[in-house]
Amino acid sequence: MKLRNLLFFLILALQAAGSNFAAKLPAQEIVTASMYLDRLSERYAGIRDYEANIVIRSGTTTMNGKISYLGPYFMRIDCTTPAEQVIVFNGQTLSVYLPGYRAVLNQEVATMGASMASSQGLALFRRYYVPSYVSGPDAVPIDEGSSEMVIKLRLTRNSVLEGFREVILSVDPETMLIRRMEGRTIADALVRFDFSNIRTNLGIPGERFSYDAPATASMYNNFLFRDID
Repeated sequence: MKLRNLLFFLILALQAAGSNFAAKLPAQEIVTASMYLDRLSERYAGIRDYEANIVIRSGTTTMNGKISYLGPYFMRIDCTTPAEQVIVFNGQTLSVYLPGYRAVLNQEVATMGASMASSQGLALFRRYYVPSYVSGPDAVPIDEGSSEMVIKLRLTRNSVLEGFREVILSVDPETMLIRRMEGRTIADALVRFDFSNIRTNLGIPGERFSYDAPATASMYNNFLFRDID
């Protein structure tokens, strides 16, 4: 998968997982997938900021690090694998520092459509995807044989404009926080985000999302429209 596809999903996923999740669902209530997605959005509406550990997998590539989020736009990932790699999004510009190449990739996200930089977050999923349960409204193991239980929500695209034909959200039924997000492309490639140790409403300052690249780094702008692998 090309880097631009991975980062396109990163913007979509992190807006949904961080911008718009406060209570458990009432017992014995029949909750449709659409209702559950709406309540997921309500839950995130009460989250101003968060920190979490994150693992991103795309094909044979794996990135590990810590994510910081400040609503409605700011996001930063400081990677431990690859070491020193940084991804910063300020609502207008996505910047990626690749230490192995001493390069900074910058993309003005406004050129991808206003909805990608919207404070609505999960509204993006509600607008362009149709929700359904993967295996019903009850919690299931996040992986086969795992003791960790989640509710899995499948989102199927209803617009040919969306680059991912399907997205699956795995939600912790106790906290109603997204534990995992998986996106599958038209070419059947899979991108997966795992969030753990999520800590919300910490008072993260905006200054954390300012990134000064090394003076020796080369700058490449509008990289999402280039053939960068």
